Amino acid sequence: MSWTLGIDVGGTFTDVCAYEPATGLTHYHKRPSTPQNPAEAILAGIAELCEATGLHPRDIGRIAHGTTVATNALIEQRPCRVALVTTEGFRDLLEIGRQVRPSIYDLQKDNPPPLVPRHLRFEVAERVTRGGRIVRPLEAEEVDRVAAAVAAAEPDAVAVCLLFSYLTDAHEQRLGEALRRAMPGIEISLSCEVRPEFREYERLSTTVLNAYLQPIMSAYLGRLESGIAEAVGPVPLGINQSSGGLISAARARTFPIRTALSGPAAGVAGAVHLTRQIGEPNAITLDIGGTSSDVALLRGFAANTVHERWVEGYPVRMPSVDIDAIGAGGGSIAWVDTDGLVKVGPRSAGAVPGPACYGRGGTQPTVSDANLVLGRLSAGGLLSGSMPMQVEAADAVIGELAAATGLSPEWTALGIIDIAVANMVRGIRAISVERGHDPRDFTLIAYGGAGPLHAASVARALGIRKIMVPRHPGLLCAQGLIVADQLEHFVRTVHLPLDDRLGDALAPVLTELRAEAGAWFAAQDVAAGDARTEATLEMRYLGQNFELAVPYPDDGAADRAALEAAFSTAHDEAYGFHNPGAPIEITSVRIAASGRHHRDVDPVHTEPGATAPPTPIATRPVWFDRSGAVETVIYDRARLAHGHRIVGPAIIDQLDTTTVIFPRDVATVDLRHNLLIEVSA
Repeated sequence: MSWTLGIDVGGTFTDVCAYEPATGLTHYHKRPSTPQNPAEAILAGIAELCEATGLHPRDIGRIAHGTTVATNALIEQRPCRVALVTTEGFRDLLEIGRQVRPSIYDLQKDNPPPLVPRHLRFEVAERVTRGGRIVRPLEAEEVDRVAAAVAAAEPDAVAVCLLFSYLTDAHEQRLGEALRRAMPGIEISLSCEVRPEFREYERLSTTVLNAYLQPIMSAYLGRLESGIAEAVGPVPLGINQSSGGLISAARARTFPIRTALSGPAAGVAGAVHLTRQIGEPNAITLDIGGTSSDVALLRGFAANTVHERWVEGYPVRMPSVDIDAIGAGGGSIAWVDTDGLVKVGPRSAGAVPGPACYGRGGTQPTVSDANLVLGRLSAGGLLSGSMPMQVEAADAVIGELAAATGLSPEWTALGIIDIAVANMVRGIRAISVERGHDPRDFTLIAYGGAGPLHAASVARALGIRKIMVPRHPGLLCAQGLIVADQLEHFVRTVHLPLDDRLGDALAPVLTELRAEAGAWFAAQDVAAGDARTEATLEMRYLGQNFELAVPYPDDGAADRAALEAAFSTAHDEAYGFHNPGAPIEITSVRIAASGRHHRDVDPVHTEPGATAPPTPIATRPVWFDRSGAVETVIYDRARLAHGHRIVGPAIIDQLDTTTVIFPRDVATVDLRHNLLIEVSA
């Protein structure tokens, strides 16, 4: 047998999912993360899963990995000496940017410091103008001068971003060759390779970020690949991208900026797969981990893709799943601000030292500690009891905060949960209500280690009446990696008017992009039956600042009227109006090339519904609100069967999460063993 492993590394836990495509057999394992060296937890997780299940490491044929290395490096501002080479006169563009404030009403909050200090920015005498016309050639002497100056600065990585290089990349390529000769072994990022699109500031920022992350990601993947080769053998290692698809480890080394939202995007891929299985086209995903909560809106069994976003305060021009991250998770720390009010997050206890209840040295109250004090988490511990909970430690840290606020420990714990939930609700409103979508029309899919723990509170605050908890919610990101496709994007900036001649103008561009996609399919060994391409046009009204993506048919048969109608519909959805008769232009053409890895062989469940009610394993007092504790039945999810119906209050424990069923809410188990929760009014 040839197994596929999906491995997702979070801030608190590392999840491993093993899948055998021929039979649909699946194994799961969860262990604490090792933040200082994530590869350590991955290799240990593989070994532990193989030992627990009898799976031989040499039976593993493919590994897909979701990583937070890039994001954590940006959060922590890890030291990396980056040099920048840019067109003469544009040395300070990195700091000038778009002249926007990160928070317009916060007078104290400023943009993060540039990743390249001014003395490491080098100007080169050359100039390309609109249309790709060279108005100042790049002389050989200038190339040698700049390469020598950069080499003398001894950087860890170099970013090269020249004006209009997305149209004519000859100057950037020459500089790249010279820099590689002058500094063998040093990572070089060229904007014409990282993101060949217009908008010079965003292209510059993305290229600098890529260069900054290259040494960090290269070192990490080197350790990981070496360990995997020793433990498993020379198996393909795919790294998940922010866009929700996989790239090779070699490609991730070259373009690490693509992995900035690797883990959360894997969870959305798993959620999309799940919505197709259960026939729920519209859903809101709620992925709560130890450090943050990630939310996304799914419509028509698909998540939206954006091509520009901010990552830790830096603009990034790169395809990514439209995910909103909130600094509220199980490890979020509760603290008293100078105004005397209790705040929760964004600081997190992480995996080490973690919440006080983990017994690893945490000394500050967290959301997990609050849940334990309220009885919502089992004192028996996480991971089926292999990670015991320290009730006394949780009582102590919550008690200290209670003394500072003048409330009882239980009311203080409820307040911590309420604040965390309010933060999550605000994030969901940003992707739904603020974009014209009513969350009450969507199903809430709760996953991650703490998603099912807070789902009912979040749903009730938003008026959502249906929650779906997957069979293995804490491992859905790892499952999403298994079903993720190999994915690559190809783009050209065109600036063409929408008129009757558009088809003829686009034909050579599409031919070139599809040829690049075909070469990529061949390089990735994607079979013809598994290869798929989708073309989109970036369109806007003439003079407008931002574009909207409109699908373009594979046969190129869309006429002007059809494209105009599609753009008008997209504009209505995004902005609430469209402008009939206004001139429209196409700014870019994109081809998304995907190679399918996974075929769903999950057998059709035909088991009869359970006739006997489920049997509780225990009872304990649980606080659901400020009216007091309620004696609550506890169930083991592994013992629940299709057709079982549970009326709250109830707690459902399992290896990877805890599900809270509030009083009068009703949970049923479907054919695929998902929990469907009806939220009472």
